[in-house]
Amino acid sequence: MKNFLKLKEHNVTVRSEALAALTSFFAAVYIIIVNSSILSDCNVPMESLIIATVFSSIIGCLLVGLISNTPLIVMPGMGINTLFTYTIVQTLGLSFYQALASVFIAGVIFTIVALTPLSKALMEAIPHSMKDAITVGIGLFITFLGLQKSGIVISDSSTLVKLGNIASTEVLLFIVIMIITLILFLKNIRGNFLISIIIGTILAIIFGIVNINNLHYSMPDFGSYKNIFFSLNFNAILNIKFWIATFSLTLILIFENIGTLHGQVSGMLNCPQKTSKALLGISLSTIACALLGSSPSVTTVEGTAGIADGGRTGLTSIICGVIFLIALFFIPFISLIPNIALAPILIILGCLMAQNLKNLDFNDMSELFPSFITIVSIPLTYSIIDGIAFGFVLYPICKICVKKGKEVSLQMYICSLIFLGYFIAQSFIH
Repeated sequence: MKNFLKLKEHNVTVRSEALAALTSFFAAVYIIIVNSSILSDCNVPMESLIIATVFSSIIGCLLVGLISNTPLIVMPGMGINTLFTYTIVQTLGLSFYQALASVFIAGVIFTIVALTPLSKALMEAIPHSMKDAITVGIGLFITFLGLQKSGIVISDSSTLVKLGNIASTEVLLFIVIMIITLILFLKNIRGNFLISIIIGTILAIIFGIVNINNLHYSMPDFGSYKNIFFSLNFNAILNIKFWIATFSLTLILIFENIGTLHGQVSGMLNCPQKTSKALLGISLSTIACALLGSSPSVTTVEGTAGIADGGRTGLTSIICGVIFLIALFFIPFISLIPNIALAPILIILGCLMAQNLKNLDFNDMSELFPSFITIVSIPLTYSIIDGIAFGFVLYPICKICVKKGKEVSLQMYICSLIFLGYFIAQSFIH
């Protein structure tokens, strides 16, 4: 395995990759609970969905680790699971099992794109300014998630968001954990994020934020899981709503993953040559999700924590996949990890990704404006794909306005039209 994954060439050890895997796991493990909770609104038992989410995460991590040799964490995506539940099932009226069939077809199309020159053409078609804007936008999105989890930013009916109660025990404890995490990070302590998660959870237990008295252990119920395992239903395939769902899923899967991969693989890992293989691993995991009974997988932004903690090869992903398998039997214990222990990591990761701002050309408004709209739209719409779509539609318009339309590639024009079609399709959905 050391030779296959080229640990020596990447200047890493099994120990360092294992530590990075633990960091990514603890940063992303909340997705198991949250994804299952969201999908349960499709009137499917949550325990079955927990098993489906865990199995999907295992397969996703193993596929991307073995195929691309990158330390990415592939799990059912946040955001796309809400599209699955609240738009495809509750608004369009597809059943949970018909929606899984839609995910399957979207995964097949995604795989075809990943296996053909289409993926490389799409990656090369995206201007560098837009790639950097997507990375920065995702960074702001991660930071916003962290601020929400910390209690610093809360919802408000008048202003949408506002400052939380700084004097609350939870926020004060977050500030302490944030300082500890920052010190560990700035001093470059090995396993800094993992250490901060452990310290944060212990402090939360001591100060009563986490109540261990409510902990009840139970084994997973695999008997109920058989009802969603390999239970795709294609009887709505001739319905236009089925194809609106499939088209929306395909767009999100392709462009959200390309955007996130640029930040993680090309940016943080500086290995752009691995992007196509990583995309293939993710596309195959999407097909697996449909068969296993879950919404589609993406490369998680939380997996950036492991990269920042030194993960460099697929061994990080493989170990993380094994930990997910073990974690299936310890979900009640994992659920003890509070949001305030995860929030500091997300905020620091957002800061790291924001460094790409320095690459933007502030003297060319035809480049800067669509990049700016992309950056602010990703966190403000709470959607990576919608932010990317706004930028892609605006980019050729800005270039044409300053008589630089020839600088825009044919692929980019096509992508812009596709995203315009995406917005039109979304208007019919809503």
